[in-house]
Amino acid sequence: MKFIRKTVPKAFDKGETKKVKVTWTDAETKADVSDEFDTVLIAIGRYPVTADLNLANAGVELDKSLKIIGVEEEQTTASNIYALGDCLHNPKVGAVLELTPVAIQSGVLLARRLYTGATTKMDYGLVPTTVFTPIEYGAIGLSEEEAEEKFTKDGIEVFHSYFQPLEFTVAKRGENECYGKVLVEKATDKIVGMHICGIHAGEIIQGFALAVKLGATKAQLDNLVGIHPTSAEEFTTMAITKSSGDDAQKQGC
Repeated sequence: MKFIRKTVPKAFDKGETKKVKVTWTDAETKADVSDEFDTVLIAIGRYPVTADLNLANAGVELDKSLKIIGVEEEQTTASNIYALGDCLHNPKVGAVLELTPVAIQSGVLLARRLYTGATTKMDYGLVPTTVFTPIEYGAIGLSEEEAEEKFTKDGIEVFHSYFQPLEFTVAKRGENECYGKVLVEKATDKIVGMHICGIHAGEIIQGFALAVKLGATKAQLDNLVGIHPTSAEEFTTMAITKSSGDDAQKQGC
């Protein structure tokens, strides 16, 4: 897949070969260029509809993106008003993922704190999520870039592996079309991130997310017996690190 960065499409036309002709301005030369593509997906994004709520009158402050500023988890700048879900941005806990289960969970925990005396707060840092592309991408915890920023590049170890799901064998799809990665803090051996790109990634990462939330280590993961032949098994056998420079692709059985 070819990525054309720092550009905005200017026009979409019917191409000479029945494809979609896209025209854009080259970021470096500033000249208009065009190419033809089989499919064009336009994702325009979304924004919070809060401008007309007169929240300032209630003492609720918004950030530049018009999201509601959280002070203590879901509590806004007005101490008796709370915000949940996609409209919330709390610098203290980081960006709130715009996911329905996140809003539900944070709402349940907030209600319990307000009315039952509970103290458990929403963990916005360890939220499993999946991108449901044809080959799914699932993740829990930090990205490799975030882990390097938090623990330094020398402070983490990155284990990774390419693999072929069982479902790809009969269809004769490539042996190394799927990929998994485990990020480990060296000082504690604690797993700080898990990523997988492959079929059923969402189902796989949902289970491993509990282990990461409970502070599982790489040694414990290595001691876990994998279910063969599954894609999730790849996490239990990862031994190749990026720092070693060894090829992470499968070379056979």
